[in-house]
Formats: sequence, structure tokens, C-alpha cells
Amino acid sequence: MNNTPEKKINVLFVCLGNICRSPVAEGVFRDKVEKAGLTKWISCDSAGTSGYHDGLLADLRMRRTATGRGFELTHKSRKFIADDFFRFDYILAMDENNYNEIIALAKKEGIQHLGEKVMLYRPFDPHRGEETIVPDPYYAKGQEAFEEVFDIVDRAGEKFLEFLIKQGGYTFRV
Repeated sequence: MNNTPEKKINVLFVCLGNICRSPVAEGVFRDKVEKAGLTKWISCDSAGTSGYHDGLLADLRMRRTATGRGFELTHKSRKFIADDFFRFDYILAMDENNYNEIIALAKKEGIQHLGEKVMLYRPFDPHRGEETIVPDPYYAKGQEAFEEVFDIVDRAGEKFLEFLIKQGGYTFRV
């Protein structure tokens, strides 16, 4: 099949505060999209189900981890809002609590038929075992938790990009 998306595919990564998991998932995924030459067809952003950190950069520990892996996280935290259901084709929650918050907002706003629009992100990680969540490193004592989250979103990002291409039956022309 030799088709391209009729419109840009918009992806949103969501965690609680939008300062650890979702901004690194966004940064890593954006890099994968750029390296694949697909920025014309795929874009991404991130948000948090809380507004605790609105306008702030990612947690310093996550930025250090990203910098150590060759990434700069420049996203400023923002709260997930109802309009995001209409702006994004895929909304990827980092854990069940955030997934449930997203679904609750959809119900409150009368938004139905979400289909595969809202999903957990961790199932795309081929090394997840029985795990379904990307763990929150915020309260962790060591840097290792941030390194682990980076590894998880890196692996999941690769498989999610493959999913997008297969899901749409797309052959992207670079």
C-alpha cells in the first residue's frame, strides 16, 4: 500500500504532573519521528492530569537523565484539557490513574466513542513483562528510577511508532 495520512497524526503523552514521564516520552518519541523523517506526518506533545506544575520545565533529575542520553527536554508543563480529545488522535497515559482521569474527563464532557484514542503507553514496551504502567520516578531517592523510565519510554516509543505505521497501513514517503 502506498498511501500517506490525509492529515498529521497528533500524539499526546500524559502523566500526573507533566514533569517526568510524559515530557521524556514526548522528547524521545519526537526524536524517533525526526530520525525516521516523519515530522511532516506525525507530531507529539505532552500534558499532565494535574495542573501542579503548569509552565515549569521537566524535573531536573529527568532533564539530567535526558541530557546524559543526548536529549534536551524543553517542554513546559501544562494540564490536560477537554480540547485535547479533539486535537489529538492518540492519548497515551503513563499509568492507570491517569488513564482513569482522562476517561472521567471524557465522560464529564460527554465525549463518547474514544475507541483506541486513549491507551496505556507501557504495553508498547516489549520488555514490560506483566507491567502495565510507566512508574513515576518523582519520589524516588536515586537517579536510577529516572534512567529506568527513560529506558521504558525509549523502547515503547519504538514500538508505538511501528504501531502507528501499521495501524494506518501507511507507507510514508520521506
